[in-house]
Amino acid sequence: MGTGPVAGRRPAGLFVGLCTLDVVQLVDHVPGPDSKLTARDQVVAAGGPATGAAVAFGRLGGRPRLLTGLGVHPLALGVRADLGALGVRVTDLAAGRVEPPAVSSVLVTASTGQRAVASTNATGHRLRAPAELEELVVSCDIAEFDGHHMDLAVDVARAARSAGRRTVLDGGSWKDGTERLLSATDVAVCSADFRPPGTGTPAETLEFLHDHGVTWAAVTAGGAPITWSGPGGGGLVGVPETRVVDTLGAGDVLHGALAYHLGGPAPVEGPAFAEALARAAAVASRACASFGTRAWLTAD
Repeated sequence: MGTGPVAGRRPAGLFVGLCTLDVVQLVDHVPGPDSKLTARDQVVAAGGPATGAAVAFGRLGGRPRLLTGLGVHPLALGVRADLGALGVRVTDLAAGRVEPPAVSSVLVTASTGQRAVASTNATGHRLRAPAELEELVVSCDIAEFDGHHMDLAVDVARAARSAGRRTVLDGGSWKDGTERLLSATDVAVCSADFRPPGTGTPAETLEFLHDHGVTWAAVTAGGAPITWSGPGGGGLVGVPETRVVDTLGAGDVLHGALAYHLGGPAPVEGPAFAEALARAAAVASRACASFGTRAWLTAD
């Protein structure tokens, strides 16, 4: 039996993690010390792994809710407006904070689509689970977290596991406390930069994840095939070729699309997991074919 949304029903997703204001500029090259250049183009939008995943989930037809911290600074109001226009409901766990949200400065090299990013991420911000956590979890079909607000992610993952909701980890990099999260994670899809202690290869990463309680796991490697494993075996999933314009947020899109395709009630099985990964990779590849994190949303 496969996974995926039930016909006529829009799955609900709870996305937990980082929300930033992304200032993205398209450049001919990354400037050196003490130099200036004029950007070809720019995009200003809400960003962050969980945020990008929520946007992709909504674009495919899901009902996303983002659990994060924004505050009341004018920059945060712009982020909230951007997400509202895209149908992402926000539960703000830092509603009274007057400091600006995290800002990501991103330079995308036009000739390669590669990006250079500087951001404070979630540094210095500790979010606590809301009083209505049980209600939020029960109302979702699937919960995805990026680990940037680790204590919050652990609380949500455990609550989702108790409520019988599927949980997904976006493993961009190994973070302090990640091991606490794994025991309540059903699915983990990690980048090649995600290296648990003592691991150095995708096979070792997959073994580590399974040893710590994850049932289904995969490691991505840009345009190379995705390596996955689960009960009874594993394999490779190809990534569609595309003319890469911008790789920013591709992993976030992949995770949002994967959450959408795993958002149905059917149990996950090997062929269905591989199919969900393939569909998610196809969406992420389309997102790489345009500049910024918004153009792909309106592309044919």
